Amino acid sequence: MRLLKDIIYKAGIEEVIGSTQVAIEKVCFDSREIEKFSLFIAVSGTQVDGHQYISKGIEDGAVAIVCEQFPEEINEEITYIRVQSSSAALGVIAANFYDNPASEIKLVGVTGTNGKTTTATLLHDLYTQLGHKSGLLSTVVNKIGTEEIDSTHTTPDAIQLNALLRYMISEDCEYCFMEVSSHAIHQNRIAGLDFAGGVFTNITHDHLDYHKTFDEYLKAKKFFFDCLSEDAFALVNKDDKNGMVMMQNTKAQKNTYALKSMSDFSCKVVESDFSGMLLNIDGSEVWTKLIGQFNAYNLLAIYSTAVLLGQDKLTVLTAISNLVSVDGRFQYVKSENNIAGIVDYAHTPDALKNVLKTINDIRTGNEKVITLVGCGGDRDKDKRPIMAQIACEFSDKIILTSDNPRSENPDEIIKDMRQGVDGVHFNKVLAISNREEAIRTACSIASGGDIILVAGKGHEKYQEINGEKLPFDDMEVLTQTFDLMRKIN
Repeated sequence: MRLLKDIIYKAGIEEVIGSTQVAIEKVCFDSREIEKFSLFIAVSGTQVDGHQYISKGIEDGAVAIVCEQFPEEINEEITYIRVQSSSAALGVIAANFYDNPASEIKLVGVTGTNGKTTTATLLHDLYTQLGHKSGLLSTVVNKIGTEEIDSTHTTPDAIQLNALLRYMISEDCEYCFMEVSSHAIHQNRIAGLDFAGGVFTNITHDHLDYHKTFDEYLKAKKFFFDCLSEDAFALVNKDDKNGMVMMQNTKAQKNTYALKSMSDFSCKVVESDFSGMLLNIDGSEVWTKLIGQFNAYNLLAIYSTAVLLGQDKLTVLTAISNLVSVDGRFQYVKSENNIAGIVDYAHTPDALKNVLKTINDIRTGNEKVITLVGCGGDRDKDKRPIMAQIACEFSDKIILTSDNPRSENPDEIIKDMRQGVDGVHFNKVLAISNREEAIRTACSIASGGDIILVAGKGHEKYQEINGEKLPFDDMEVLTQTFDLMRKIN
């Protein structure tokens, strides 16, 4: 239980009606979760305006309301706090309610279009190897040490986030590594958090269904760095043309990493094949089990972060050599007749291009590259033809299929993708909307030595169709098909 006056500190208060000496047992922004002695924060969301539920919230037990506009009817027994932004106030209030947990743990945020999950997860794995108990907040899973908690969003809401951080501290975590999505930044989910550092991986075409323009998407990412304190570090990928843009207004200590540019932390890929890479990081060679130039960037980012957090360079490099691929990121399996199957989350044009370029750099040239790719429904339609175009450019055979169609007809999504298929590639493109059938078809047309890339879903264990999440695992279907082929042969 906390006093209202203590948890609304620095929340951007403009006007108060009633007493702030009220005892608060719970903070809510979802009216369905209100109980007795709750503080209800009315947030104007993308789909629902919380201000419509103020009266119901009071009926259900709310004793105080935070809002951007006072309701027409004022209940004299209730305290009302008017703020400029309810979503920003929510983050600050949630942090105050849980005694500002981010100030008691070294919190590092990773943002960018591609590489967020891998970088954050590998940082958690690295620090576990180094003997430091850490937390992880990611698209795939949330972790407190080795305990796993299901993840529903890339970045949890502000209340969940602060509750998780407080739980991590109670479990003796020293660090927390978290993905910071553009949605979370724009929706103020990270407001009130004290970050020890921020990492920028890259920025490419994505989420324009939400942000509408690339400039707005860029500004959302940049705002994260604008809010870092002078005690924090900002680490950006200098090879990305927008990397330095991220640091234009930050008060944090500025640091860069790169494979191609002069930077504070540097890396070169010396050797690369399907078993791993030999990297030269800051003058020292290290063999890693991860594959591809994009993973060289990820590994350099985690090395740089660890050094900025005070770890010994050689100790970090030794630990990096033991790291393994993140679930659903360039996961590799071979059939009995030597067909290579790769499952990757690549669901943006840049990510798909990176994975296919990696495959083409490693291949001998005698084998076929068969790419299975789809695009999500109810999302950015502009990238659909681009995804197909990239698949055609770097593959010998393409199967356009369903990803997470959601409320859309998969055949209509495939039709949009076909717009990116040039006439010279028509003969190498198949369209199979059933994803399981598409994976089995890819396996049936492959010969020994060929490479199959199943792109788009990666770690996801479901397929979202018409409001339902149906069980589906790309790696499981691929492995089962390889096993069936072995039995038949």
